[in-house]
Amino acid sequence: MIKDTLREAVERMQAALDSLEDDLSGIRTGRASPALVERLPIEYYGANTPLIQLASISVPEPRQLLVRPFDPATLKNIERAIMASDLGLTPNNDGKMIRLTLPQLTEERRRELVRVVHNRMEETRVRIRNVRRDLIKDLREFEKEGLISEDEQERGEKELQELTDKMMGKVEEIGERKEKEIMEV
Repeated sequence: MIKDTLREAVERMQAALDSLEDDLSGIRTGRASPALVERLPIEYYGANTPLIQLASISVPEPRQLLVRPFDPATLKNIERAIMASDLGLTPNNDGKMIRLTLPQLTEERRRELVRVVHNRMEETRVRIRNVRRDLIKDLREFEKEGLISEDEQERGEKELQELTDKMMGKVEEIGERKEKEIMEV
């Protein structure tokens, strides 16, 4: 019973960490990365489709992305979506592909991005704490129903807290790594 609860905690907390890493991969640093645009929603036959499903994305130079649509008819929609996004990139369309040149980040923009990273980290911490809260509540209900003893419940809560602390450390680690990447000139 307690092992199942802890296993669920690990899965849910790991999902929160994975989500954080996905979110942070979309925050641009000074280098070009396909992760910057691959999840960008593109209007395609009435449905929003991630760019990665509509085009190949490559990095020909350290600060440039090349987007080659599989279907040339989607070129205008891709260009429109990039312009409408909050990426701050201007697409150069040559009729067959789109070139995206990443401008040099200013110190002010770097600090803004670090604030965004900190906000995403805090959201992840809250998600992890919510998992802990829900599962502690479950453990207490198990104890009330007589499914586990009081000692087992306390041990389960202690293990859950240790797991939470470990996951919070990983959140810090991920955030520090991204912050260092952003501030690197």
